[in-house]
Amino acid sequence: MQPVGVSLLLDRPPALAAPAARVRLRLLGGFELAVDGRPQELPPAAARLVAFLALHGRPVLRSYVAGVLWGDRSDERAGACLRSAIWRANTAHPVIRAARTRLALTGMAVDALEAADAAHAQLVGGSPVPPAVLTGELLPGWYDDWVVVERERLGQLCLEGMEQMAQTYLRRGRWHQAVEAALAVVAAEPLRESAHRVLIEAHTAAGNRAAALRQYEACRVLMRRELGLEPSAAVNRAAARARGGEPVG
Repeated sequence: MQPVGVSLLLDRPPALAAPAARVRLRLLGGFELAVDGRPQELPPAAARLVAFLALHGRPVLRSYVAGVLWGDRSDERAGACLRSAIWRANTAHPVIRAARTRLALTGMAVDALEAADAAHAQLVGGSPVPPAVLTGELLPGWYDDWVVVERERLGQLCLEGMEQMAQTYLRRGRWHQAVEAALAVVAAEPLRESAHRVLIEAHTAAGNRAAALRQYEACRVLMRRELGLEPSAAVNRAAARARGGEPVG
């Protein structure tokens, strides 16, 4: 099993962050491997192997891969399953480089890694990206332990990035883009007070005080119903600015 606290998405060399785009792997919203725009059908075991290697982003020991993906079987049987999955994954197009001791993917673009890179860029003041880049659930319907851990990690990273992007738009006076980004965060995590605050401030800055106060009320009702709490002081101050028409900042 993937050790707790070790990120597959984050512990990878920067050189693998922008692979060639001839082969593209989609992991957000579902699994799809496409070669020159044509989807390739993979059996489940091969798809799991490709996704696992993609999230690592670096060569991985064959014994480790076999142990994680087929840990409920004997070493001999797990090794046989791994060899079969490699062969099946490479049948239509060679996507896995198989050395004697390590495995890695051939060059390909991976949307989950692109999302992680984009989120990190937002957190250090990078240029905003389309919100769609930072949305999408990692491999929905997959319940392997290594997927569940990375789904939560990537989801939180993208929410942080999206919220920071909303803040960047707000500082730059691009109110409507700030609203769009903050709405995406609130939709994904309704109890995230900081996103409600940004949304209230964006509406206020755009001159939509009524929308700002509606958002505050929605936040207040939700917090009371779900947590038995009142909105934070920061959210209340944002609402006060909306009522008074004071500038945000």
